[in-house]
Amino acid sequence: MIKKGDKSVGVSHQHCGTTGDVRNCQVMVMLTYAAASGHTFYDRRLYLPQSWTGDRERCRAAGVPDEIAFATKPQLGIATLQGAVAGGLPFSWVAADADYGKDPALRSWLHGQRIRYVLAVPLTLPVQGPPGKPYLPKVAAAGDLLHYATVREQWESRSQGEGSKGQRAYDWTWFEVTLPGQIPADGFAHQLLIRRSTEKKQLAGGRVHFEYAYFLVHAPAADPVTEAIVRAGVRWKIEENNELAKQITGLGQYQVRRWTSWHRHVTCAMLALAFLTVQRARHPDPEPEPDLPRQRVGPDPADEGKAQETAGRGRARASSSPPGTGPLSSRAT
Repeated sequence: MIKKGDKSVGVSHQHCGTTGDVRNCQVMVMLTYAAASGHTFYDRRLYLPQSWTGDRERCRAAGVPDEIAFATKPQLGIATLQGAVAGGLPFSWVAADADYGKDPALRSWLHGQRIRYVLAVPLTLPVQGPPGKPYLPKVAAAGDLLHYATVREQWESRSQGEGSKGQRAYDWTWFEVTLPGQIPADGFAHQLLIRRSTEKKQLAGGRVHFEYAYFLVHAPAADPVTEAIVRAGVRWKIEENNELAKQITGLGQYQVRRWTSWHRHVTCAMLALAFLTVQRARHPDPEPEPDLPRQRVGPDPADEGKAQETAGRGRARASSSPPGTGPLSSRAT
């Protein structure tokens, strides 16, 4: 949440996920649980920059317990996943943005737990791919594979799921890769997905190019890569949860400053969203009723013309209308 001043717990001049720039704000790490019937928050951690954890008097003034030490956002992400595993939460994949995908400790923890993941990664992520040839560059980072992808031109158009404007369709290609110093879980393999926009972007000077994104996949070698493409789109659910919780459960509507009060407010907002999600799954919107056929009552003299017939259609349609039917990331709180 964007804040003024420096008294609210965790507030600092730092990267703000809401605006995409650096400004005075609070940041929390959120874990979302997504299933076919709905999605909601599962856990949260307030991120405390070193400017806070290095100043114990400031922490005590805001009610931060003395045992709370500095932790990076990926470390907080691991803590939420550890809680999910310990709590017996049934899940099969983890998806996250590049801030988490580039972290070797998070990946190592997932390897140790034999958990499938599809993590966005920067093009500078160290990987080893196809062996270099005299006319092709050596692969040392994720971005080097784009040259191979362009040369072989083997792209598949696939959707990452439904979005606000329809199916999120992209072109995809993938390579088997290894991570220097990191081996996958036994029976698992690493692959690198490259996603390409289906439309070219206009640049200055009349130049055009595609937009690309990179995803590291950790899954059993027998799993189809196409499943990872769908799982990569699940990460958007956390953005939807943030937007929905701020609109209807007051996630971002608070004026508290202290550690305990912040956790109470955010937990209540998360609980309210979880309740609404469960109720929506239990009581889905009814299917709209089909238009009823117009029934003629009483005599229909032919000399009344078409005017009454048209009015009759209008009444039939109005009477048949269905009643009242309704329709892993770090974020600035």
